Amino acid sequence: MRFELTVVTGLLATAHSVPTPARMYERIMDLLPRQGNVTCPTTPNPMPSAADLASVKTMPDPMLYLDGKTRVKSQDEWYQCRQPEILKLLQEYQYGYYPDHSKEIVSATRSGNNLVVTVAAGGKSTTISASINLPSGSGPFPVIIAIGGIDNNVYLKAGIAVVTFDYGKVAADSNSKTGSFWTLYNGQDIGVLTAWAWGFHRVLDGIELKVPEIDATKSGVTGCSRLGKAALAAGLFDKRIAVTMPMCSGVQGAGPYRYSLSGQGENLENSKQGAGWWTCSRISQFLNKATQLPYDAHTIVAAIAPRAVILEQGASDQFTDSKGTATVTFPAAKAVYNWLSAGEKLGMSIPSGGHCATNGYGDVLPFVQKVLQGKTTTRNYDDLGSWQPMPTAYPWAADLAKSQ
Repeated sequence: MRFELTVVTGLLATAHSVPTPARMYERIMDLLPRQGNVTCPTTPNPMPSAADLASVKTMPDPMLYLDGKTRVKSQDEWYQCRQPEILKLLQEYQYGYYPDHSKEIVSATRSGNNLVVTVAAGGKSTTISASINLPSGSGPFPVIIAIGGIDNNVYLKAGIAVVTFDYGKVAADSNSKTGSFWTLYNGQDIGVLTAWAWGFHRVLDGIELKVPEIDATKSGVTGCSRLGKAALAAGLFDKRIAVTMPMCSGVQGAGPYRYSLSGQGENLENSKQGAGWWTCSRISQFLNKATQLPYDAHTIVAAIAPRAVILEQGASDQFTDSKGTATVTFPAAKAVYNWLSAGEKLGMSIPSGGHCATNGYGDVLPFVQKVLQGKTTTRNYDDLGSWQPMPTAYPWAADLAKSQ
């Protein structure tokens, strides 16, 4: 069970070498359930460079394949063909190719509330340590796996366990290529966001193996700022994760590349200049050419469907473009979720406060409880407050709504 879900969602690069794009696509298609009436268009091989891609000033139509002419016609086709293509292009241009989990051997030990996960691959071995925080009462409890700090008490009081790990020991937030991930995968062109996402997944493996007080089938992942970007990647690449909670994540997370609406303006250029190690090197070809990216933040979010995502942005957090996330990314991704009959699984939280204010964790809690505990809430997570959706940024959504 641990392995089949991760493999299907794109954990497909080998521990020893990065497969060719053509072989990557073949493996995705071999693993996905097939419907007899669905034929997938051929994904370009090799993948096009930035110079070969058309400039699209609005948010790209997620229903349009990379060939630029074929459109998705059904939900089955989305899941069987387009979603795998999106996972491939995101690895090609942004994240780097995720290591092949089927090549890894995972074991774990536990002492009290301390969990140590051991991962072996390619003749090497490394460990990840995690801390377990359990609510009072009897489990099994749902769990949030968090990096970089979280208001534990809010979740523990709600009957949700919290497991944390040191992301910096999984992969340093630098170009140094140090940490557990790089012990196994040094020399590969993989972004640190992907390395941190891998850390989330291996901790979840350890929970499945050694923490019976936790129901690992009811899990969420979260982090804020750059760690919110990592949480989004974690949700993208592992189908076991029931709810993805990127907080104040900005570009390379839920912030749009094409629209900067909050003033201070995190963008691809200053993000790559300040922390180029977060992504693979191939994204550099899009510097000052972001309109040629064949995706945007809404594409990343939509590729997680039908699983749940709650986007959180402090109302006064200008640098990570709260307004752009709320008025562009969220409604654009929501159009896809609605088309997939999963609209209630995507929400937007805009609490008062600035970047990574701790009240955000409480603000998203009712949404999380709905997903993980089946509780009801009267909270409207489609409400953007004083902001309004910006449909001119995603003009294709009107036709998509008509086709439902």
